[in-house]
Amino acid sequence: MVVVAFWAHGAYGNPSAYYNGFFRFLHVLFGIMWIGLLYYFNFVQIPTMPKVPAELKPGVSKFIAPEALFWFRYAALFTVITGLIVAWLSGYAHDALVLGEGFRLIGLGMWLALIMAFNVWFLIWPNQKRALGIVPAEDAVKAKSASTAMIFSRLNTLLSIPMLYCMVTQGALGGL
Repeated sequence: MVVVAFWAHGAYGNPSAYYNGFFRFLHVLFGIMWIGLLYYFNFVQIPTMPKVPAELKPGVSKFIAPEALFWFRYAALFTVITGLIVAWLSGYAHDALVLGEGFRLIGLGMWLALIMAFNVWFLIWPNQKRALGIVPAEDAVKAKSASTAMIFSRLNTLLSIPMLYCMVTQGALGGL
């Protein structure tokens, strides 16, 4: 990949356009990871856990979930960072973030993504740490934390639909 990056940078003679395309690629890659894990949690893991025999649940809660949550958090972070870089390189970051004329769809998508990333880092992850026993908590606190994490994860799943719509539709309308 590094060889391709350096070759393409020199071959096309427009470093700005190349970097924009490279960060768009990274933005899509991290976005797929983030939303894919979000959908995994909400459509696979959460509905399946009640069916998992008690002796097998620690395999999920001690090994799979913490690892998946690591990739989930950092995919969210890098999706936001690379998305902001793309918006900056393309010259529409300010217009989109203030929901300016012609950039309202992408701006709304960006704000939804920022809200979702906030939820990941400051609501879902702290509650999951307690629910999974990564940090000590009483059983009642663990249960409440699991419920809170699930509610915000479901909220993010719902927000992901208009977020994706806004971003894809703005791109289809042109100007980005």
